[in-house]
Amino acid sequence: MSATPERRRATEAEAAALASTVRLRIIRMTRVEPLTNARIAALLGRDPATTLHHVRKLVRHGFLEALPARRGARGAKEIPYRATDLSWHLDDSGLGSPTERSEAMLRAYLDEVAGVGAAALTQVRLVVRLDAAGRAALTADLDALLQRYAALPADGDGEPIAIYLSVYPGGNGTFPVGNRTDTDGVDVGA
Repeated sequence: MSATPERRRATEAEAAALASTVRLRIIRMTRVEPLTNARIAALLGRDPATTLHHVRKLVRHGFLEALPARRGARGAKEIPYRATDLSWHLDDSGLGSPTERSEAMLRAYLDEVAGVGAAALTQVRLVVRLDAAGRAALTADLDALLQRYAALPADGDGEPIAIYLSVYPGGNGTFPVGNRTDTDGVDVGA
């Protein structure tokens, strides 16, 4: 497996821009296809003026790019926006509130999953016992895997696939002590 490319340290403003559920959802939505502000607002069920505030902030910090204006169905000028890959190439650890960023990411995931329904998910749960070096190796392996897929060119005919991955403390005091791997069940959805 090749080495994971270094991520640039995010500025405080970039980290703050990513600490919003709405902005994270806009980045994800416009990664799939360019969208106008009106379409973004409709998909989010929000007021277009509110979403425009978020869109402008994402453009200002390089997370979205405005594409050439076009004429809409009623002849009005529309500007489609497309996500850049900047959010994937930033390291925002140590900036702002980690709790705020983590909660925004979790809320964005939960909002999106609520929209597609649990039956559309492929889910796997696993609990393992690892020392600090083992946890670091797991995290590096998962990051390398995601980096490999993120680096692939977009397949215009391919299906958009969203991935949310969480590694968290799995103990509850009932797991046996030792060096063996304990699983907490595996749930696989269709």
